[in-house]
Amino acid sequence: MKFIIAIVAASSISGTAFAFAPSASSRISTALNAKVGIYYSTQTGNTEVVADYIAQAAGLEIADIGDVSDDTVLGLDSIIVGAPTWHTDEEVERSGTEWDSWLYSNLPNLDLSGKKVAVFGVGDQQSYTDYYCDAAGELYDEFKKVGCTMCGYTSTDGYDHQASKAERDGKFIGLMCDEDNQYDMSEDRAKAWVEQLKGEGFF
Repeated sequence: MKFIIAIVAASSISGTAFAFAPSASSRISTALNAKVGIYYSTQTGNTEVVADYIAQAAGLEIADIGDVSDDTVLGLDSIIVGAPTWHTDEEVERSGTEWDSWLYSNLPNLDLSGKKVAVFGVGDQQSYTDYYCDAAGELYDEFKKVGCTMCGYTSTDGYDHQASKAERDGKFIGLMCDEDNQYDMSEDRAKAWVEQLKGEGFF
């Protein structure tokens, strides 16, 4: 009988401890001052991996754009968006993901003027050297078209590709990662990019 009571008492103490422990999500949501969302869509999971690197560096959470309401997007101060490239050499709908629909069905109906947006892309610069991260360029163009303030340009140094629709004036329009050929560099690139965005007043 004493043994049973001891177990119940220990369980009660343990439950009390967990009841008052702050959840991971509550810590993440208060890590930065601005309301910031990280949205991606993916086919193989590589874009989600990079989104996670960014989220860990920024203390935020990620979500697939297909699971996010328009009201949630409207309530943000800054937005990080990312996509892979599947439909190479296309002018529109390059990602082969939910973005292909969202950019042209949802985005034009949202008043995002003045909101800060940073883009990341994931691609294969060896197999698709002429189309590296082209879909990131499409994200950039469409968000800029609705009046967003674009942030997070990066250098093309250290990459091995021939052409990309994600370049403007000799720079990438955001963070570009290659999980096929430079996967060991993605996490550090994401950390450096987040620090850069902090310096730009993005958060």
